[in-house]
Amino acid sequence: MSLVRLATTPFRDQKPGTSGLRKAVVVFQQPNYLANFVQATFDALPAAGIEKPKTLVLGGDGRYYGAEACQTIIKIAAANDAELVIVGQNGIFSTPAVSAVVRNRAERPTGAFILTASHNPGGPTEDFGIKYNVANGGPAPEKVTNVIYEKTLAIAHIHWCCLADVDLSVQGDTVVTLSNGRPFTVRVISSTADYVHLLKSVFNFDRLRLLLVRHDFKFAFDAMNGVGGPYAKAVFIDELGAKADLIRNICPKSDFGGLHPDPNLTYAKELVLRMGLTSTGEPLPENGESIPDFGAASDGDADRNMILGKRFFVSPSDSVAVLAAQSQCIPYFAGGLKAVARSMPTSGALDLVAKALNVPLFEVPTGWKFFGNLMDSAALFGKASFVPLICGEESFGTGSDHVREKDGIWAVLAWLSVLAEHNHDAGRPLVTVQQIVENHWKRFGRNYYCRYDYENVSTTSADALMAHLRSLRPAAIPPLEGIACTIVDDFEYTDPVDGSVSSKQGLRFIYADGSRFVFRLSGTGSQGATIRLYLERFASAAAVTQHLGSGSMPSAAQALSDLVQVALNVSQLAKFTGRERPTVIT
Repeated sequence: MSLVRLATTPFRDQKPGTSGLRKAVVVFQQPNYLANFVQATFDALPAAGIEKPKTLVLGGDGRYYGAEACQTIIKIAAANDAELVIVGQNGIFSTPAVSAVVRNRAERPTGAFILTASHNPGGPTEDFGIKYNVANGGPAPEKVTNVIYEKTLAIAHIHWCCLADVDLSVQGDTVVTLSNGRPFTVRVISSTADYVHLLKSVFNFDRLRLLLVRHDFKFAFDAMNGVGGPYAKAVFIDELGAKADLIRNICPKSDFGGLHPDPNLTYAKELVLRMGLTSTGEPLPENGESIPDFGAASDGDADRNMILGKRFFVSPSDSVAVLAAQSQCIPYFAGGLKAVARSMPTSGALDLVAKALNVPLFEVPTGWKFFGNLMDSAALFGKASFVPLICGEESFGTGSDHVREKDGIWAVLAWLSVLAEHNHDAGRPLVTVQQIVENHWKRFGRNYYCRYDYENVSTTSADALMAHLRSLRPAAIPPLEGIACTIVDDFEYTDPVDGSVSSKQGLRFIYADGSRFVFRLSGTGSQGATIRLYLERFASAAAVTQHLGSGSMPSAAQALSDLVQVALNVSQLAKFTGRERPTVIT
């Protein structure tokens, strides 16, 4: 198995985004495009103060081009002094499962390549992605991804092993001897076993099993033909006894069966309709059909989630707040939460819970790597073996410190744990998702919240819009029901762990009562730009209680209508982008 150096030339467009490098498949299919990025990653690690991994984890969401990419990475890893590559069977691993394998496997991996473009569409004409995770199981921090990008601009050679493609369909070891006399092993393991074992240490599966077999509880899950399917089968069907016919789209497909594997009200339309909802989250008129009591979906790589009750949508911001407030329902948090954290665009609902629980709240930029830094901080939390911490992003990401990635299946089990605790007496009527959320609002108040996505906007138009927004001052923002805008800023974060600074993370327009709108450019697209507009208004617990008592609870769209108009008018979004309406509203 000879080792060679292949000459190459740089590509100028390989700067990682929020979570790795994402491009159209045809871009990755260019000669050496993927190989350049992988080699640049190996080159960057020592320069960033990280040892090249001797043991590496590899897998992805099964999207188109993943099989070829696995073989390329194995060959480059062998030539870059790796001794063992642990691969999920058929190249399949969910993103949180990779983190679990890195953190808990006896072989002690110190790095991982994850082949995913997350919630982006897949197929020959769609998207592919790759990201590197470090020894804690979390995404490489910016100080590493910045060096990776520098190396992509200067790369001249790829280290390559002339190794035959490895059969990844069968579990077991493939061992070869390289031309320098060094042994190299590819170990194919179950994609699900390690991860399911971890979840069973976090949740009370016996109690969850009792909930799922209740005659008056109907559970629905949609994996959207993503990698979450095998995990849904292993957890919900095999372990918990859920009815198989209610777990849908569980076979991973390279093109996600034509679905856009993003678990939101627009793209998870099959589940949304099954749960009695419109694409804006409003309840449909009752028609006598049997509707599940609890519904959930995961995205392409199973790190995102959507939670639904019967004819009731749970916003991601509310979801993480409810789970934090109800954390005692999960055995992992039996000793109490240590802290909570949210991304800046996520609503302030979690802040209210943190205050009530008297625990610190951290507000970080979008990107799970920032949460990982907090979880691993001995300076902040001491040297405990784990930090009981719940984190959330408004972009349908929720998780804890059991891994260093957001985790869609974890979020579903966390919600089932809350339901199980409130329904431990099978002789009483079922306590529903809607009742749990509305009781939460009665206690903490309600943060009405919405996000508008404008996808595939030209980069020039998006940059012009952001430049205009940066020129605005509070006096230029109209008052809202007599309340003035008092703060306009561009969010900047100084990491309390390593002191790194992340600038220009989103423009915030904040009113004196805490209402706000935020504009931010997303870093998860593969072409053009995605402009995200976040909108939030707060209603007190007393106001919510009054509305619920009178049956006049405003919808999020109604509560935010005035704020939406202010945001669209002052931003001149239609003028800059030509867009009269968003691509997606969540």
